[in-house]
Amino acid sequence: MMVWEAWLSLAVASVLLASLSMRVAPKELLALACLGILIFAQNVMGTELLPTPSQAVAGYGNEALITIALLFAAVAGLEFTGGTELATGWLLRKARTLTGAQTRLLIPVAALSGFLNNTPVVLALIPVVSDLSKRIGSSSSRLLLPLSYAAILGGMCTLIGTGTNLIVASKIEQSIAKGVDLQPLSFFAPAYIGLPATVFGVAYMIFFSRWLLPERNAAISAGDDPRQYTVEVQVEASGALVGQTIEDAGLRHLPGLYIAEIQRDDGVIAAAKPNEVLRSNDVLILVGALDSVVDLRKIRGLITPDDQARKLKVPAWKRTLVEAVVSPRCSLIGKTIREGRFRSHYNAAVVAVARGDKRFSGKLGDIRLEVGDVLLLEASPSFLHRRSESRDFFLVSAVEQGIVRRPERAWIAVIILALMVLTASTGWLSILTAALLAAVAMVTLRCCTSSEARRSIDWSVLIVIGAAIGIGEALRISGAANAIAEGLLTLAGGSPMLTLAAIFIATMVCTELITNYAAAVLMYPIALRAAAGLVGVDGVACNPSPFIIAVMIGASASFLTPFGYQTNMMVYGVGGYRVLDYVKFGLPLSLIVFAVTMVVVPIVWPFF
Repeated sequence: MMVWEAWLSLAVASVLLASLSMRVAPKELLALACLGILIFAQNVMGTELLPTPSQAVAGYGNEALITIALLFAAVAGLEFTGGTELATGWLLRKARTLTGAQTRLLIPVAALSGFLNNTPVVLALIPVVSDLSKRIGSSSSRLLLPLSYAAILGGMCTLIGTGTNLIVASKIEQSIAKGVDLQPLSFFAPAYIGLPATVFGVAYMIFFSRWLLPERNAAISAGDDPRQYTVEVQVEASGALVGQTIEDAGLRHLPGLYIAEIQRDDGVIAAAKPNEVLRSNDVLILVGALDSVVDLRKIRGLITPDDQARKLKVPAWKRTLVEAVVSPRCSLIGKTIREGRFRSHYNAAVVAVARGDKRFSGKLGDIRLEVGDVLLLEASPSFLHRRSESRDFFLVSAVEQGIVRRPERAWIAVIILALMVLTASTGWLSILTAALLAAVAMVTLRCCTSSEARRSIDWSVLIVIGAAIGIGEALRISGAANAIAEGLLTLAGGSPMLTLAAIFIATMVCTELITNYAAAVLMYPIALRAAAGLVGVDGVACNPSPFIIAVMIGASASFLTPFGYQTNMMVYGVGGYRVLDYVKFGLPLSLIVFAVTMVVVPIVWPFF
């Protein structure tokens, strides 16, 4: 017979599940409201069967939660330096077909997600996938959902691959401290299940996505831009593109962008062929839409002619892209960009010029400015404020694309994260310490600023985790977890295998309804209690590890809806998906992970 505290805890957890699944309010507000109900009840009634205020909010000091925040900050340096593109671009640029692109994308992503929190990995790779889909002439919907799923699968393989694993590992250590007979998980312990699930899952996605994933258009699309920008870039001396063909350099597959001419010391090439080899200091005149011009800036080895951008009185990490429309009052009208000394006059470098659909010939600096010309500029953020009040331009607006601001520090970011993974995986440093040092190093070495690192942290995720830990503690203290566990044992008929299946499925359903973090925290005490209710033939107590591992894997196995896992939600709008796409493509993946779990867990972690 459950006491009123247990019924209240169960009701609060159920309300949280229902409200999160129906998206009636922001998830962090719902989580805090539910936690607040329990704290209020304990304060008013003074009962010992509900967590005290200090116990309820103790989750916000949880080591795993802090580690997740630091991992977000650490990966920000990779994002802002273009380190992800540096690490994967050499492989992805060679993709020519959808199957080739998926193979070259999903395998490295799954491997990378085993050592980096998969949420920021997906965040950093979404622009890369967008570029890749343009190059192969396919919709990004064929790549984005597999990207999310591959990151989830890869994240199952190590303790730091996903915050879910960190949370469960932290709960195990707390249980051990309380005297529960458990063994702490090693860094690669989840790989017993994660690795085979990833192999089978990635193979399934590569071979079946063409039939199960439709071509979708993004939910928000700017459409075709009628403006044709003329942009001038220079092949950096001794840079990565010297000696490469136009095809290999990735200059042929940006949609709507073409090379108008190549200017060299020994002449001009007006119609360059794909196999034309680029030389040091070649000047390329290209024509295309804004999106492709911005994508062009991500290709390493291309610089502004005469390195105009680096001559600005603004450090690279502070610059941004700005569109500005020339007004009749601009003092440079009738002058060429070079004659008007645009850079010195405005402390901004002209990246490209558009005049309707007109195509310019010759160098960018020789273009004479006219009223209505649209200039794409590289400038400081203050340019926006100064020039929006100036009469020289009709309109000044920031271009949101092109987040890579410090490409020269990409290798530094890659090395920092590699050292973080190495020190954490070998046990030389704790995961928290390694993540902390990596985050500090990213800011100190100017891979990102402290404000960028702070903005990269998904605070709503951390708030939900902390509140879910408090609600999970209420389920344990009040005895509600015991009651649920006994119900599962009754349904399973005392069979360890059926109990394992019931816990896995219940956790997976919770994950789809709420979030992976909340599901792991809420199901952990239930799994622990279910194991305590199973006894072997000789009265031997059941090992709780199999059921805890089922919670760990089941909480990450979110493939059926866009709502259960952060990365699924991130690609939802960008890929133009419908909820049915997740069900149709994700159900076989859920069955694969379930089957692997049921086969592997009893072998690696025996029940008795």
